[in-house]
Amino acid sequence: MKVLIVGMGKLGVQLAEAFVYKGNDVTVVDQKQSALQKVSDQLDVLAIQQNGVEMSNLGKTQVSQMDLTIAVTDDDETNILICFLAKRKGCKQAIGRVRNPEYYHQIEFIKNEMDIDYIVNPDRTTAFEIRDYLLKDITLNMENFAQGQISLMDIHVHNLCSVAGKQLKDLDGMEKVRVVAVSREGKVIIPYGDLLIEDDDVLYLVGQSQDVTSFTAGCGVSTEQKQIQSVVILGGGRIAYYLARELKKAGKTVKIFENNHERCKYLAEHLDDVLIIYGDGTDLTLLGEEEAFDADALVSLTGLDEENLLFSLLAKQNGMKHVVSKVSRPNYIPIIEKLGVDAAINPVTITASEIMRYVLGGKVASLSLLLSGMAEAVEIAVQAGSYVTQDALGKLDIPRGLVVGAVLRNNTVLIPNGETKIEPGDRVVVFTLNSEMGRLEQLFYPPKKGRIRELWNNR
Repeated sequence: MKVLIVGMGKLGVQLAEAFVYKGNDVTVVDQKQSALQKVSDQLDVLAIQQNGVEMSNLGKTQVSQMDLTIAVTDDDETNILICFLAKRKGCKQAIGRVRNPEYYHQIEFIKNEMDIDYIVNPDRTTAFEIRDYLLKDITLNMENFAQGQISLMDIHVHNLCSVAGKQLKDLDGMEKVRVVAVSREGKVIIPYGDLLIEDDDVLYLVGQSQDVTSFTAGCGVSTEQKQIQSVVILGGGRIAYYLARELKKAGKTVKIFENNHERCKYLAEHLDDVLIIYGDGTDLTLLGEEEAFDADALVSLTGLDEENLLFSLLAKQNGMKHVVSKVSRPNYIPIIEKLGVDAAINPVTITASEIMRYVLGGKVASLSLLLSGMAEAVEIAVQAGSYVTQDALGKLDIPRGLVVGAVLRNNTVLIPNGETKIEPGDRVVVFTLNSEMGRLEQLFYPPKKGRIRELWNNR
């Protein structure tokens, strides 16, 4: 597939990585040479320095031959116009980022009138992700696949009793779950039986949902029911606005701390029954007076990662059970993990996942970019004629960076081993490093002769 991405901010770079690793032809556009240099040094892309909204400039990108244009500049109106012009010039599909809440009720109208195939709102998407985490019944951080029958959980080893210092093959209770990856010091390890587990590791476990929770409970992790009724939000930006709306719909009590007076006025005018407090969230006296630490959960959503780290640390030191922090810089995630924060939310990764799910369409049932885009978990419905159906997994040429974590067959979840043979109709959850993402097509989809693939690898 030929992909044009306009805007090389954090989201644009992560999308470029995802499409390049899947073997697509990617062209990137930005007005800043420094932004283009950074991405072209890391990826095999065609980089063009220009204003992507000008029709003549779009012509230079050969937009008429593109399968997909993605506009993710900092300006909503620019993104809308780029998508409109790209479609007029003959591009097959266009996706735009639109963040302004004022456009929220006009999205369908904009899509129809401007012929835009998909509009993504990172702030709303991130807010929904946080909402889902807060309203989940249990305290564990899980991604669900196969309509909830298979779960992928990340769990810190220091929360597991008698696990650190053991080899993976010596862990008890692993018959029904599988460790598909280990995160260590910001890097991803595809595990093997002799891997020695360290206290700072994060394990990624796959299995039937109840088996995953049973395994962690057997290792001393609490699976108590969450009973969140009150939430404190630090920072009153767009994510906070959408999150407060959703929590109020769910009947929760919400307080927002914001240190910009004009923003406080806006929130007070647009959010009913939400307490807006004008003040600095780092002021312990203010937090104490407003009983911030008496809430059931705290969500830190300021524009600075450093402030979110500080708020999260203060909340944990004051005994809060549920703390969620927004983190934009991936290198801060290991620090967040060591602070014991329950969930570190990266809006860029969440938004990139949403866009990739849309682009892949029917090829995957579900997709989650993990570890700031270094890996992904994909649910695939296996088709007849696929390479993986030809023999047992242990006899196939499957790269080490790609792991079949679980199989759903006839409503039964299987944890595969080398003797397992994948059958047509199975639904498999695959964990893959970004370096092996391009192999998914070869392994899990039958070859099509004399026909161009829709949106994957049709060079």
